[in-house]
Amino acid sequence: MARRKKKVEEHVNHERWLVSYADFITLLFAFFVVMYSISSVNIGKFRVLSDTLEAVFTDSKKSVDPIQIGELSRGEDAKQKNVDPRPEPAQIIELPVAPIVPEETIRTINDISNQLNNALLEQIENDDVNIKKGEDWLELEIKSNVLFYSGESKLEKEAVPIIGKVADILRQSANPIQVEGFTDNQAINTPRFPSNWELSAARAASVVHLLDRYGLNPSRMSAIGYGEFKPIADNGTNEGRQKNRRVVLVVLGSSESRRSLDVFAPNKIAPNKPTTSNKPRATGPRAVNN
Repeated sequence: MARRKKKVEEHVNHERWLVSYADFITLLFAFFVVMYSISSVNIGKFRVLSDTLEAVFTDSKKSVDPIQIGELSRGEDAKQKNVDPRPEPAQIIELPVAPIVPEETIRTINDISNQLNNALLEQIENDDVNIKKGEDWLELEIKSNVLFYSGESKLEKEAVPIIGKVADILRQSANPIQVEGFTDNQAINTPRFPSNWELSAARAASVVHLLDRYGLNPSRMSAIGYGEFKPIADNGTNEGRQKNRRVVLVVLGSSESRRSLDVFAPNKIAPNKPTTSNKPRATGPRAVNN
């Protein structure tokens, strides 16, 4: 008779609670992760998105502002809530008012003008010198053919007495002086003067140097070269080119004086010439180029 096999008793597992515990810990971890993600939601973005979706689904014709990218600050959020629909009042722009010219400055400019008219009467009658005057400035325009040889910046001997008369008058005042050089549009290209810029500036500097030798304070004076770019006449004619070749001494009432050059407004400034007689006009110096 076969023997019956002895039944083996199964071992009882006392660690099964760890499976349930691990599942519980996993669910608890997932719960806290979800809670953390919800707590870090950008309230500003969420509000803008919610308002935008609500506007789109409630009224398709309504204009919707774009969603703001980036976190809104409390100030910006509050500003969006409290928007004033009223337009801002227009700002009134105050235009600057021209300063009043002192009476002393006007008298000084008038005195200088009268003295120059008397001293340079012959040159004014020959149309080699023009004097223009404003309230706080004065221009003494001298044609280049009276002062320089063609294409040169060295003053002629005949020009020295003319500048000397001007210096004797200007020495009596302390007004700032600008000496400006102008040329026509005829090109010049020499080792000394590559263009009309250098020629016009050198001519203005020559007059400044001579005024300095006659005793004018150098700190009062400045030399400016405009070249061919400020014409007062047509460069297409010989007569127009002669008018454009000039040196202008500008006497200012003060360092802040503002003036209107005739090259910018030729019809607004009338030459201040003295009354001349009917005697024949004297023949001026030869016409030159540049």
